[in-house]
Amino acid sequence: MSDPLPSADHGVPPGAPAPSRGFNLSRWALEHSALVRYLLVVLLLLGVAAYFQLGQDEDPPFTFRVMVVRTNWPGATAQQVAEQVTDKIERTLQEVPYADKIRSYSKPGESMIIFQLKDNSPPKEVPQIWYTVRKKIGDIRHTLPQGTLGPFFNDEFGDVYGVIYALSGAG
Repeated sequence: MSDPLPSADHGVPPGAPAPSRGFNLSRWALEHSALVRYLLVVLLLLGVAAYFQLGQDEDPPFTFRVMVVRTNWPGATAQQVAEQVTDKIERTLQEVPYADKIRSYSKPGESMIIFQLKDNSPPKEVPQIWYTVRKKIGDIRHTLPQGTLGPFFNDEFGDVYGVIYALSGAG
């Protein structure tokens, strides 16, 4: 009668393939316990040092690279606004350094242009670029039609404040 118990070769049943004899990380760690403890302490100390060097801003600095230029021309058709206001401002914006995307929308009496800078524009130069945009468009202001209101500039999308609501009750 055959014995159904596994062979004496580390619990491998008869006829089963022999276990792989590759690198065994667990066995190596047990055989080199002093080195493993040393590496754990070093990693722990490096982690603590890295933790204390992290930035701790409540609201980390973030530069928005988008400006909206809005111009009103009461009584004008969408085509008049596009030809006499929007196109002139778009051509001027194309001269600005780091210009990436310019999207414009013209409707009766209103022109809206969304001007976006390239992602690689240096954050420290963005305020100077916005100043340049205002100056260049201010230089063509006299070429816009009589009765035009603006252009108005909005580049302060980052000035957003959080609102906290609390719900409380008796009890």
